[in-house]
Amino acid sequence: MATQGRDAAIVGVYEYPSRDVEGKFNPLQIKAASAAKALADAGLTWSDVDAIYDASEGAPMSGLMISEYFGIKPSVIDTTGVGGSSYEFHAAHALRAIRDGKAKVALLTYGSTAHSNAMAIGAGGRGGGVAPGDNMESFAGQTLIANYAMVARRHMHEFGTTSEQLAEISTATRYHAMRNPEAVQAMNDLEFLNIRETTIEDVVGSRMIADPLHLLECCMVSDGGGAVVIASADVAKNCAKAPVWILGTGEATKYPENGGDLTSSAGVESAPVAFGEAGVTPAEIDIAMIYDSFSITVLTLLEDLGFCAKGEGGAWVEGGRLRFDQSGGPALNTDGGGLSSNHPGMRGIFLLIEAVRQLRGESSSQVDDAKLAVAHGNGGMLGGRHSAGTVILGRD
Repeated sequence: MATQGRDAAIVGVYEYPSRDVEGKFNPLQIKAASAAKALADAGLTWSDVDAIYDASEGAPMSGLMISEYFGIKPSVIDTTGVGGSSYEFHAAHALRAIRDGKAKVALLTYGSTAHSNAMAIGAGGRGGGVAPGDNMESFAGQTLIANYAMVARRHMHEFGTTSEQLAEISTATRYHAMRNPEAVQAMNDLEFLNIRETTIEDVVGSRMIADPLHLLECCMVSDGGGAVVIASADVAKNCAKAPVWILGTGEATKYPENGGDLTSSAGVESAPVAFGEAGVTPAEIDIAMIYDSFSITVLTLLEDLGFCAKGEGGAWVEGGRLRFDQSGGPALNTDGGGLSSNHPGMRGIFLLIEAVRQLRGESSSQVDDAKLAVAHGNGGMLGGRHSAGTVILGRD
């Protein structure tokens, strides 16, 4: 660990508790409330912030507008928007800005009212002309979830993966969600039925949404938001909580190509860079916070991150090994994930937040003596154009 970089650390986090704001608050208000709490968590103030990272979900000209809304004048503004992995990209960019001496305290925020606005995130269609490849997708009526179902079916065809194996993802995240009071409240507020730990049989017996993906393999649609504060080493040493260091990062993109492999993501490229920079291997990771838009997303990404070989993910996740209280880990999405805790549209910031809680010893499904975590976001559509952001985090 002594050889790893200690240039920047996450020093403050906050997750907005409500997943159903009932139209009472807008995304900007959620972002501001979360930012204030995350800064307080770090023992810092608005005046300490000199870098703003925003994924443009709150309003147009987001970097300029959010700076004014927060009442700060940052020297660094970054509005990278690459879908759900934007916040992993932001963490990587903040690390570089701090390392280069451009900033000392970076603020990442997210706010969404997807549930209140009745946004059909997974089952809805997509407008034509939004991407070069839409001449091969939207005209045929492909929904977002149909894209993921296509990946799942291909994975099954090539590697013999089963629905029961995919269901291990959903049961593990629900197991963790039932230990998280905010996740349980979310499921109640969003009117989930029969809220409890689930079984493999529950998952494969739930309603088919897009063959072969069942209802309990699909993320919820919620409101929500959060904030993350990243600081330089000299600032971090005086913060209220122990620093969680950003040890390595990787970024990559992928899009549909003739002869392309549907079962591999851009994580194949981003993960080795992040692990290499951190000087650790997947086998050393205690916590895996992986974007779980659908069960197949996690299975594919576990392989691409190097936890097991391509095609071996189905067998590798069997037996509940992804639960926080099982050996052989890593523990997966210990907050309950997008499947059972929150998914307001872009979930990447929550991956960082829960990874930090675990490394601080503050999780509701706490892994004993957790030292290393990976947060991996997948933005866009797994089988189509998407981004991959991998962040390795560690504590002293």
